[in-house]
Amino acid sequence: MANSYTQILYHVVFSTKNRLPAITSSRERDLYAYIYGVNQELDCDIKRIGGIENHIHIAVSLNKSLSLSNYVEKIKTASTNWIRREKIFENWPGWQSGYGAFTMNWDERQSVIEYIKHQREHHKTVSFEDEYRALLTKAGIVFDEKYLF
Repeated sequence: MANSYTQILYHVVFSTKNRLPAITSSRERDLYAYIYGVNQELDCDIKRIGGIENHIHIAVSLNKSLSLSNYVEKIKTASTNWIRREKIFENWPGWQSGYGAFTMNWDERQSVIEYIKHQREHHKTVSFEDEYRALLTKAGIVFDEKYLF
């Protein structure tokens, strides 16, 4: 084949270190805009970013030459450096070392985008920990609770 084509959509989730509520609502849009810009530099097609004080969700289609682990590392490193340099969040703890990433098919993308869009409402009744467990379970991922957080 002359060209390479991919269409792999990811729903990526990661939290602040120890799930500390460090992302203030007054500056979260600045963080999302910065991450969007990093995605543009990486030639990734971001569909939606959202979250609350202690974690974020990203719906994204990666550049075909970029691995998922490299993508997450680049997003975390760039955003942490920017947060610390610009001092946008007081006492920034950094991001947790791990992440969750789930593939979705093209037909699911709009429901995942809506899910991410409504994180604030969702977390009025569901903790991040319970949400994360549910995402892992729905994806069929077996996990040991003692290593989860």
